[in-house]
Amino acid sequence: MDDPTKEQFRWKFYRLTLQLNAVILLAALIVIAFFITPEPYRIPLVLVMILLEAYLSFTFTKKYRQTRLWLDEHADTKKPP
Repeated sequence: MDDPTKEQFRWKFYRLTLQLNAVILLAALIVIAFFITPEPYRIPLVLVMILLEAYLSFTFTKKYRQTRLWLDEHADTKKPP
């Protein structure tokens, strides 16, 4: 893999890493919010956060699969000695 391609992959990897961390953090925040949030706001807040997590999870999965295909196309086929 040449240097510009490596740099492009690095940025793709950073983006996926940050997005996955956001999904995991949001899942933890949903549990915490369910127990700490005052009663009238509890269910709406948790539902909004669940919808946001579902959207982030869907986009993460889509970008992950695209990156895997891109990496397969740009990977070196020769093996190191």
